[in-house]
Amino acid sequence: MLCDVETTLGEFIDRQGVSFIASISKDGFPHMKAMLPPRKRVGIREFYFTTNTSSMRVAQYRKTSKASIYFCDSRLFRGVMLVGRMEVLEDPASKEMIWWEGDTLYYPEGVTDPDYCVLKFVATRGRYYTDFRSQSFEIA
Repeated sequence: MLCDVETTLGEFIDRQGVSFIASISKDGFPHMKAMLPPRKRVGIREFYFTTNTSSMRVAQYRKTSKASIYFCDSRLFRGVMLVGRMEVLEDPASKEMIWWEGDTLYYPEGVTDPDYCVLKFVATRGRYYTDFRSQSFEIA
């Protein structure tokens, strides 16, 4: 069954133009941010995003890796939330793995820009909403 869920949700996620990531602030409250879609996805377990090393979100993930990501189709009123951990990656291999040529717009020094890093999200469970009902699931 998880295979069907993974295929369905993976295809759903790939069609979304915006993703939302959540972190925990220093006072323990969730903070949500809209992001571009993930640069890379491995099933529905691993997701890779680009961001600025100097960002508030990176500081929050360094303090606590608890995170969630959300994808929605507002036209059809469907959504999937994934819960897990976010890791901040700054090693050259991770940065090169998801680098796009046009990224110099955001990171002028290129792939080695110290203000460029990768967020790696690893999901452990999720919840999918469609057709007026929700389904929770675990991710191995």
